[in-house]
Amino acid sequence: MSVPLLSLQGLTKAYPGVVANDTVSFDIGEGEVHALLGENGAGKSTLVKMIYGLVKPDSGQMLLRGEPFAPAEPRAARADGIAMVFQHFSLFDALNVAENIALGMENPPEMRDLAARIREVSETYGLPLDPFRTVGDLSAGERQRVEIIRCLLQDPKLLIMDEPTSVLTPQEVDILFETLQKLRSEGTSILYISHKLEEIRTLCDHATILRLGKNVGECTPADTSARDMAEMMVGSTLQTPQRGSREFGPVAMDISGLSVPAPSAFGTALKNVHLTVRKGEILGIGGVAGNGQDELLGVLSGETLTEADAVKLHGQPIGKLGPTARRKLGVLAAPEERLGHAAAPDMSLTENAMLTGSVREGLEKNGFLDWGKTKDFAERIIKAFDVRTPGPGNAARSLSGGNLQKYVIGREVLQNPEVLVVNQPTWGVDAAAAAAIRQSLLDLAAKGAAVICISQDLDELMEISDSFAALNEGRLSAPRKAAGLTVDEIGLMMGGAHGMEVAHV
Repeated sequence: MSVPLLSLQGLTKAYPGVVANDTVSFDIGEGEVHALLGENGAGKSTLVKMIYGLVKPDSGQMLLRGEPFAPAEPRAARADGIAMVFQHFSLFDALNVAENIALGMENPPEMRDLAARIREVSETYGLPLDPFRTVGDLSAGERQRVEIIRCLLQDPKLLIMDEPTSVLTPQEVDILFETLQKLRSEGTSILYISHKLEEIRTLCDHATILRLGKNVGECTPADTSARDMAEMMVGSTLQTPQRGSREFGPVAMDISGLSVPAPSAFGTALKNVHLTVRKGEILGIGGVAGNGQDELLGVLSGETLTEADAVKLHGQPIGKLGPTARRKLGVLAAPEERLGHAAAPDMSLTENAMLTGSVREGLEKNGFLDWGKTKDFAERIIKAFDVRTPGPGNAARSLSGGNLQKYVIGREVLQNPEVLVVNQPTWGVDAAAAAAIRQSLLDLAAKGAAVICISQDLDELMEISDSFAALNEGRLSAPRKAAGLTVDEIGLMMGGAHGMEVAHV
């Protein structure tokens, strides 16, 4: 038998209070697309960090083409042909594509030569890029191209991809898959991490499943259903969200004819936005990343102030009220960027619970914080949303992305808001946790809350939404009943067909 490209043998890595990887072993063959599956907190990120030289294993070994492989840092891993595209991009908005790529190279060539090489490689692999475009002007999909081309210029033997399609349109996913299949045909191996199991079935040759740090199974994705893979990941039957019948109440929040300038050179202006959501209703808002999602959440949450009557809650103007005043009235929000916006990275989970829960949970009195009560609130979130962490004293940055997402959503849901605005509620979250988060939004609406769910996951929006609208270049389409909407109709709305007739919802 041929020697595998990379062989992991008994890799173990422990942190205080948790064993991230427990004697994990598997092989990645030459020219193989190998999926790494697991729940949030299963140990996937720690494992790929060991391969990429960011983390040193406590025990076990790695072999690269049969030779011992123990990179002390990412530079050493790259020198041995390992490249990685991270889930969170590391690009500078104010620099152009070529300048960003040069920053990631040990010995970058002259800028003119590098630009020519970027054009050549990007066109060869079906990911055309203008090396002189400013990164801040690029869409999320184009930014990912920059990260991929940066890796391909290294001529990698193994390309690690962490949640590569979370910010892509369906069309961009198709282009990415064509690129990865071309790389595979040329002998490049790919280690692919994703919670989108149908993508795994389409693309990957083999899959390894981690659960609580252990390798609990392997499968051939093409021969295994998405549900079966999900149940291997969680070790139990997967529960799908259940929609109960709901009666809509009066209008909870409405915006009429709102226009707001772009907050920065790389932001998106909101243009003549109309929005109405009733008690008990879930309004789903779709759109490709960068079309005004963050700006709309800012207006709804109070981070961006407007004229008083531009935003109304139960008919009362709140446009000039900031986030704290709006929370007191019951308007809560969970932004897309969980680390740094939704949660303070170096603060504990208890401290992060206090940041948005102090008013509605009564966590302060006469200017003094009640830390005992705050810790109890944090523990309630951890228990109710199955957040995998040693305890509420751990820093937010110590959690996996999916577990922090569960914590952030749980913190807002448990405060029983009148209106909840969420942006990308299940981004980077495994199938079981995504189902639980969606169920929590359905349950919240069933109790009479109005929910505005902004998401790039159309399957998610169709699963939970009562009505659907789309953002395109800062304009919001007229809402339509979600039930019965076709993919073609959704595509038209996302593409900017703003004049479509409003269906009564």
